[in-house]
Amino acid sequence: MTSRSEPIADLSGRPLGQRALHKRRLILDATRDLLSQRGLRELRVADIARAVPTSPASFYQYFSDVEDAVLQLAQEANAPLPDLLALFEGDWRGAEGRRRARAVVEFFMHYWDRHGPTLRVRNLAADEGDQRFMELRGRAMLPILSAMEALMQRSGAVQKNSGLHPPAAALAMSAILDRLAAYHRVMESDAMSHDDLVDTTARILYHTLTGK
Repeated sequence: MTSRSEPIADLSGRPLGQRALHKRRLILDATRDLLSQRGLRELRVADIARAVPTSPASFYQYFSDVEDAVLQLAQEANAPLPDLLALFEGDWRGAEGRRRARAVVEFFMHYWDRHGPTLRVRNLAADEGDQRFMELRGRAMLPILSAMEALMQRSGAVQKNSGLHPPAAALAMSAILDRLAAYHRVMESDAMSHDDLVDTTARILYHTLTGK
C-alpha cells in the first residue's frame, strides 16, 4: 500500500497534481461501480473510460490494465482495518465486551457495504490462484485472525473450553462475519431485521472469543 508520505505517481513515476489525482480518483470510483455490475474478466478499459468519462489513453496514464486498478481498490479496502483490530484489544469483560462484539459485526457490515464489489472480485481472483490478490487478502485477514486468537487467550476462553482450537475458531468466526456482511441486505426482512442479525451474531462472537 502506498505510504501517506509518498506522493502518488503516474506510471512514468511523475508525481500527480491535484487535477490528475482527481481524474485518477474518478477512474477508480468508476471501476468500483462497474464491478458491481460485471466480473473482472468482463470489464474493459473502454467501459471504465466511458463511465468517467475520459479516454482510454487517460486511463493508461495511471494504470497498466483493469486488474491494476482493481488491485489499487483492494489495497485501499485494507486501509480501515486498523480500526477493526482496535476493537479486539482492551477489555472484553461484561457489557464492554458485548458492546465491542456488536461493533465488530457492524464494522464488517459497513465495510462490505462500502467495498463489497472490490472484495468479491479480490476473493474470487484469490480463489483462482492469483498471487497478487491472495497476498492482499492475506494482509487483510491474517491480522484479524491473530487478533481473535490473542483475545481468546487473554479472555480465558481457551481455559474455559478445553475443546476450543483458537486458530480454527478464529477462521470460523471470520468466515461467518464475512459471509453475513456480504449478504446481510439480502437476508434482512420483516421476519429478520438488521438488529436481529447483528445481535445474534454478536452473541456468538462474544461467546466464542470470551467463553462467556
